[in-house]
Amino acid sequence: MKKIIYLAITAIVCISCGKPMQGVGGELVGANASSWSEPNPYGMVLIKRGSFEMGPADKDSLWGIHQDPRAISIDGFWMDETEITNAEYRQFLYWVKDSIIRERLYDPAYGGNELFKIEEDKDGNPIDPPILDWKRPIPSERRANEDELAAISSVNYIHPITKEQKLDHTQMNYRYEWFDYTEAALRKNRVNPLERNRNTDLPADPNPVMISKDTAYITEDGRIVTETITRPLSSLFDFLHTYIVNIYPDTTCWVNDFNNAYNEPYMRNYFSYAGYNDYPVVGISWEQATAFCVWRTDFLIKSLNLRNGRVIEPYRLPTESEFEYAARGGKSENKYPWQGDLLTGQKGCFLGNFKPERGNYLKDGHLITSKVASFSPNEFGLYDMAGNVSEWTSTTFLESGPEIMSDMNPEYRYNAAKEDPYAMKKKVVRGGSWKDVAKFIRSDTRTSEYQNEQRSFIGFRCVRTQIGLSKVKGKK
Repeated sequence: MKKIIYLAITAIVCISCGKPMQGVGGELVGANASSWSEPNPYGMVLIKRGSFEMGPADKDSLWGIHQDPRAISIDGFWMDETEITNAEYRQFLYWVKDSIIRERLYDPAYGGNELFKIEEDKDGNPIDPPILDWKRPIPSERRANEDELAAISSVNYIHPITKEQKLDHTQMNYRYEWFDYTEAALRKNRVNPLERNRNTDLPADPNPVMISKDTAYITEDGRIVTETITRPLSSLFDFLHTYIVNIYPDTTCWVNDFNNAYNEPYMRNYFSYAGYNDYPVVGISWEQATAFCVWRTDFLIKSLNLRNGRVIEPYRLPTESEFEYAARGGKSENKYPWQGDLLTGQKGCFLGNFKPERGNYLKDGHLITSKVASFSPNEFGLYDMAGNVSEWTSTTFLESGPEIMSDMNPEYRYNAAKEDPYAMKKKVVRGGSWKDVAKFIRSDTRTSEYQNEQRSFIGFRCVRTQIGLSKVKGKK
């Protein structure tokens, strides 16, 4: 089972420095490009590139499933071997909390300790704006002075009824910027009108391209405001979107998802009690899961000490096709992550955490979620690809689904604006959960949920595209 380990990955190994070839007698021998080897992601499994028939493997009149498979091909990618756990998500939450405290320790309103930010680089040049110094520990409450104690306690509040000191979840906001490489690369979105259409029979359209840009800010009373601005394209910065997401899980989902049920103990304990550390995090929206992927990427980049201009493949949510391919072990005939149509193994034990029969949740050994990796992995080494919790994908939900997508790395993405109809804000959910019957844990079954919903039965895992390992024979 995967455990939380705080790794400090120190380097990316440079393989080639891109130096021009010299002294070759005027022959065409090529020039090496710059390349590097990324470290293998911790806790992830490599899913090698392949192809399969996406969609129902056969008809099922009982559940009304119609066979309409489509052949697709997918590039290699790394995938978390388990769903993201409560402990792993708390690492993200505590990072946000600690960053707020460090900002306030630096703030003159709380004493203005300049040591909590780095204002100059190693050569003495000013850093504008200064960056947080994560190597400097936050003082313990016992040793903190009055100003420091005020900064540390400012992220908490006293519950008006129980008088308990609790983390103020309304402050746990993560701000990030996302550059839309795809939209920026489209020919129709070029700033120069001459580059938008290669048909020389047509005159260039001098009118500026209109683009939509997402931005966000926090009001004085603490509200997060998200806006979509439509304006003429002026530069690549118009493809840089800003988001602010409150990342605290909705612990009340256990009560709101089930009427007339006593689920208060889960509401109070599931995310915060250590006994649930290795259980999948729930109550996470698609927006929060996406923010987690961005933070995880940034967290890795900072540990690698990358040179300016060098990037790595980001952590992200899997596409719908990647999830199905990984769940089926790359085999078109597999309805489930395991071989065959049975839901139990040779000894009669269930192969996943779901809802057998008529409400006998305990028949598979678990009432709600189970610890990740409680059941055997599939052939790719992935756990809980059927049942336990349903999982977010990056794909925007359409009824037509894969039919309108490319047959190579298929994906449909639509970044819904705030003003768009709510029906346009659905994302594909895959895998089925602990509360679902057998139909919904099939690897070829599609479901959906609104991107801002938080459910007690939906979690997620991350993927990263594999790069740098393909071998192509060159000319000799």
